[in-house]
Amino acid sequence: MKDNKTKEKSLLLSLLGQEKTQNITIPVFAIVLSLFAGAVIILLQGKNPLIAYMNLLQGSGILPKESYAGYKNILTDFCSFLNAWTPMIFASLAVAVALRAGLFNIGVAGQMLTAGFVSSVFIGYSNLPAFLAKPLVILIGIGVGMALGAFIGVLKHRFNINEVVSTIMVNYIAQYVIAFFINTYYVNPTSRQSKPVSVASRLTLMDTLVGNLKIDIPLAIVLALLVAVLIQFVLDRTCFGFEIKSVGFSKKASRYAGIPVGKNLVLTMALSGALSGLAGVSYYLGYFGSIQPRVLPSMGFDSIAVALLGNSNPIGIVFFSFFITILSKGSTYMNSASGLESEIASVITGIILLFSACNAYIRYLVNKEKLEMEERKKKQQEKRRAEGTEGERKEKVEEIKNKEENKNKEENKEEKRAVEEDKGETNVMEGGEA
Repeated sequence: MKDNKTKEKSLLLSLLGQEKTQNITIPVFAIVLSLFAGAVIILLQGKNPLIAYMNLLQGSGILPKESYAGYKNILTDFCSFLNAWTPMIFASLAVAVALRAGLFNIGVAGQMLTAGFVSSVFIGYSNLPAFLAKPLVILIGIGVGMALGAFIGVLKHRFNINEVVSTIMVNYIAQYVIAFFINTYYVNPTSRQSKPVSVASRLTLMDTLVGNLKIDIPLAIVLALLVAVLIQFVLDRTCFGFEIKSVGFSKKASRYAGIPVGKNLVLTMALSGALSGLAGVSYYLGYFGSIQPRVLPSMGFDSIAVALLGNSNPIGIVFFSFFITILSKGSTYMNSASGLESEIASVITGIILLFSACNAYIRYLVNKEKLEMEERKKKQQEKRRAEGTEGERKEKVEEIKNKEENKNKEENKEEKRAVEEDKGETNVMEGGEA
């Protein structure tokens, strides 16, 4: 049993203990643990977790369903998934950029809502043609998000107001103020949501006829992937990116090195807000065409789990946001196909957030166990060397003893020969005298 446990530990350490790959292996390990915990919850409800997880993939257009409605197939489901994935990338990048500077932008949801509402009012309800409306929607979303983010950065820099507190307050202010304006001026009496925006202003080409299919084509997905690559370049290859990471590691050391800490805090939050604004317009004027009053988008909070899983790495965020979007997008079909509540996906996302928050602790445990195992190996090697040295010493002692014994035997033989020779000579002499 001990040997089996040791082998399992060594296998786990070989997978998680490599420092170069820990940024990937530990988050994947957290996801596996979360899926296992989710499977236990599903089993307690008397359902098959494998079928439930398969339904999540089917609802996201990754696996085919048993049947489809008219004008629909796996391609239309996957395009709808890409439509939901686009704002998740932007929102996760917003959280990640702030985390790089040691800031926690928990107000992504409020910034998304504000950017989506302002863009809807000024462009979404206008009669502008598509070639003007779509770029303006993106620019206004960036501007509004940047202004909100910079405001929070100024509060942090000038008045040392914790960004978690200020972003939460901004979330509530945006939620209720915008709900007031929607219910007063822009409400749709049928849906009780805001009026739908114009087709020309939407960042998704809805129900586009392609052959015999009606596909939702997300135009902003290309922009989201390009922005992820651009943010990676900025953080890794520019002075601004270096200053952001330096401030995130230590503000005191950055000040000592001459880096303007306050300026970088404001600029980082402005950049984070701009990304949140992009998430807002691609969500409210892309994936959805209207705004539900008094409701913050859950994507703003799911993006925190993505950023933590991706270790604030933009390329890692692209992949992990794909996974989290599968959970949120496929939950509706899982509910209808398996009879499980769609909130199960939110529970799994929450567990992932919990485990991903423990990434640093998991890494600490893995590295600690790795060091202990290396020390045990060193002690075993030293013990073997000591035992080998002791054995060699004993062998040398025995060899010396054997040599001495052989030498004594040879000396005894020579003495016997000498005695015999003396006796022979004595006998010869006596015979001669006789």
